[in-house]
Amino acid sequence: SMTTVIIILAAVIALIIGFGVSGKHSISVTALTSAGNIGQRSILGCTFEPDIRMDSIAIQWAKEGVAGLVHEFKGGKDHLQEQDPSFQGRTAMFADQVIGGNASLELRDVQLSDAGTYRCSVITARGSGAAVLRYRTGAFSIPMVQVESSGRGDTLQCTAPRWFPRPAVCWTAYGDTGEHLPHAANTSYELNPENITVRVVSLLHNVTANATYTCMIENSIAKAMGNIRVTGRVQHHPETTGMGE
Repeated sequence: SMTTVIIILAAVIALIIGFGVSGKHSISVTALTSAGNIGQRSILGCTFEPDIRMDSIAIQWAKEGVAGLVHEFKGGKDHLQEQDPSFQGRTAMFADQVIGGNASLELRDVQLSDAGTYRCSVITARGSGAAVLRYRTGAFSIPMVQVESSGRGDTLQCTAPRWFPRPAVCWTAYGDTGEHLPHAANTSYELNPENITVRVVSLLHNVTANATYTCMIENSIAKAMGNIRVTGRVQHHPETTGMGE
């Protein structure tokens, strides 16, 4: 009867659709966790199994909690009609490297609010896949260490211009007798004009000669170190040493 024929046809169509979907392979997509430095340029890393057909590659970057897309790239070029306003003018793909499996995203002028969970989705002629990336933001900079001579004797000063969240500072010294933790340092934090990051200044007193000192600054997203080798005789002035301790 006609009903039977319709049911059989419907079953065949369903089977074809089913095979069409299951026949589409999943491809491997890998994301690399990274940290962004406020106000700087950053890379959100993502790679996938390459495909020689550039026109078949489509890449979408999305962020949890954001209505629009972060970035979309397909057919060899950007498609930014669906891009969320908060990312406009700040994103770019490495177009010449996509064919080799690079789906990484460049993010310019990193904002504190850019932190969150991102999804890198890739479709190629071979199949599709996605990877999730946890992106953290803050501020970090390389410390500079120098000798400051004063009435109290030589002091080491470690300064770093931009950190957020507020970091911890730790000094270590390595001399003839091995590694040891020197006396506690006086560390201060000064808020920068943008009212987010701080300038770090750490002073270490009672420095001894023939030793290498390391100033390590660390917060939840980054760690940076500065070294200085102190040689020769260090001047101490007995009449003032210990004052104000």
